[in-house]
Amino acid sequence: MKKWFAVMGDPIEHSKSPAMHNAWFREKSIDATYIPVHVSSESLESAVAGLKTLGASGWNVTIPHKTAIIPYLDELDELAEKMGAVNTVVRTKEGTLKGYNTDGVGFVRSLEEAVGKSHKDKPVLLIGAGGAARGIAFAMQQQGYENLTIANRTVANAQAIVDEMGTGQAISLTEAEATLADFGILVQMTSAGLATGNFSMPFSLDRLTKGAIVADIVYNPLMTPFLQAAEEKGATIVTGLGMFVHQGAIAFEYWLGESPNTNSMIAQLKAQLGGY
Repeated sequence: MKKWFAVMGDPIEHSKSPAMHNAWFREKSIDATYIPVHVSSESLESAVAGLKTLGASGWNVTIPHKTAIIPYLDELDELAEKMGAVNTVVRTKEGTLKGYNTDGVGFVRSLEEAVGKSHKDKPVLLIGAGGAARGIAFAMQQQGYENLTIANRTVANAQAIVDEMGTGQAISLTEAEATLADFGILVQMTSAGLATGNFSMPFSLDRLTKGAIVADIVYNPLMTPFLQAAEEKGATIVTGLGMFVHQGAIAFEYWLGESPNTNSMIAQLKAQLGGY
């Protein structure tokens, strides 16, 4: 029987996940399809039940459901449980739903693919404290990036992640802007800059140090306002495309036990998104 997969979120029209996974299915001659599903926060519980009832083999979870979906799953992978966020759901052979988080590992793979592994001693500023931020914070800590600071509009949310990690510090966006020169790596982890949203900035990058590494997890558009401003200040830019492809590849492996071609997919999507 043909397998089918999905991505749920709000908004969802910007997602390139269907194009990516369907291309991988074709490349590997897998009889499967992948569709986008718009799910509002009020409809999340019924959407999960519907996907399960209709026989989805698995799905991805994007903004704003990565933490909210957890009560509707049967079990969590150890890392997803630690992060408190899920971006991949697998329907097991027993028919239960198991949640994983591939965001963080996907981001670290993308970052190190772009700039190498020699920057782990640099102070890191993580901007945002949502589901993706939790995943990236824990994954960076796990991979040896120990000097982590999380900045968020609501400092208590950032502090909650710091407390769970057992290291790092939480600051406000205003404090982050004032101390920007202290950081060698910046990671923009909010939804600011999505092609479907307002092109907003969390704060000014006037104090950014030339040569700093600046990453954004938004991949559509490739060059967000945040990355454009950072490039103008002489930063090394890492777009969100690599993270997007790598987290998707890890999800693909969980679902089907096979590894897709990430290099060709990054090139294909870069061309579709205007290149950089």
